[in-house]
Amino acid sequence: MSEETEDLIPETESDEQAYSLEKKAIAAILYAVDVGDREQLVELLEPLHAADIADLLEQINPFDRRRLILLYDKEFDGEILSELDEVIREEVISILKPDVLADAVREMDSDDVVDLLEDLEETQHDAILDALEDSDRDAVQRSLNYPEYSAGRLMQTEVVMAPEHWTVGEAIDHLRAQDDLPEQFYHVILVDPRLHPIGNVTLGKIMASRRDVPLRDLTEQMFRVIPVTQDEGDVAYAFNQYHLISAPVVDDEGRLIGMITIDDAMTVLDEEHEEDILRLAGVGEESSLSDRVLETTRQRLPWLGVNLVTAVLASLVIAQFQGAIASLVALAVLMPIVASMGGNAGTQSLTVAVRALATKDLTGANVWRVLRREVLVGLINGLIFALIMGIVGLVWFGSWQLGYVIAAAMVINLVIAGLAGTAIPVILQRVGVDPALASGAFVTTVTDVVGFLAFLGLAVLVLL
Repeated sequence: MSEETEDLIPETESDEQAYSLEKKAIAAILYAVDVGDREQLVELLEPLHAADIADLLEQINPFDRRRLILLYDKEFDGEILSELDEVIREEVISILKPDVLADAVREMDSDDVVDLLEDLEETQHDAILDALEDSDRDAVQRSLNYPEYSAGRLMQTEVVMAPEHWTVGEAIDHLRAQDDLPEQFYHVILVDPRLHPIGNVTLGKIMASRRDVPLRDLTEQMFRVIPVTQDEGDVAYAFNQYHLISAPVVDDEGRLIGMITIDDAMTVLDEEHEEDILRLAGVGEESSLSDRVLETTRQRLPWLGVNLVTAVLASLVIAQFQGAIASLVALAVLMPIVASMGGNAGTQSLTVAVRALATKDLTGANVWRVLRREVLVGLINGLIFALIMGIVGLVWFGSWQLGYVIAAAMVINLVIAGLAGTAIPVILQRVGVDPALASGAFVTTVTDVVGFLAFLGLAVLVLL
């Protein structure tokens, strides 16, 4: 192995560097591109996983990316396309030569091809389909006919199955005789004469059993069948909940038509988590570092507008107490503290609630218990910080009444924050609105309005 190739292997001195390319390695790759040394480029990229090459393509600028792809040429692996960010993927496909793209696509499983086609423009879409063999094209087009975000879009049509009456020996002989097995599979699916799946047998059990053992005696206890129209989020939940490795997909008549593996299910789960995080932040569910300025602006502008409306509502509350604020400047100094603490507490409860709703841990059976817990947590935290801020008000401004006012407002707002942070996501889900998308604006509005109203209202009653 050459010194340049050794440099590509990540050092393990720190967790941050364990799975990322060394700067020296990236520099070596870009130098090979600069001098047009294809042989050296192939040698440098050969030991890298497709995901690492995809990361490299995403990190370098468009000019270097184009030169690298054209120089890499026929060595370009279809798996790299699966790992790329959607925006960069479209750019890469437009750069690849037609014959290189065709070879890359033919190497991909049907589910990866479907995932690739979903995000492409029509011209690129047709180019991918034209590159496939007739049988593969038919399988991909059938998958594309299923609803978006359904199991039918997620499944791969390459399936390893066996009749339920077969023995281990018959299964092994069958597998050895095949030349088109999926690149990765974990189970042999047993089917009845009408192609209804009745069980899974792991490859490990097949290899460890005698040839005369019936396959039906080796089926796994946990076996779940996925309807082809089931939402992919529910599919991912089933894999995570029941620790599935793979699961058969059936049509409306219960016949086996495909298979979903754990890697695809976990990809969906990661995407669901990412969408929730982005929605909570109000930056759009498809935001990425690869987005252009105008696209990023378009995604964020609406939520900044929503935030402006909620800020105006809070300001209207403050405007009702202009006289009190003018006569006692300390109110203007302290009131942001009450609103900020309430906002942070509400965000904490909101994040936990949205995550629990996504994983189906928060349901109608335990919602009241969770609400009580969050209110009690808000009350206890409120009392602790009320004591601190009461002392601050007394020491800073020399007024025990002011300390009492901010302490009471702190308790009220943190209790309301805990209640709103949990209740609002639940209510939004009940009425059919994505809680991750809309909860943040509502919770922030509630904590700001209640915080200002409690603090300034109590100040008027007690101090003026």
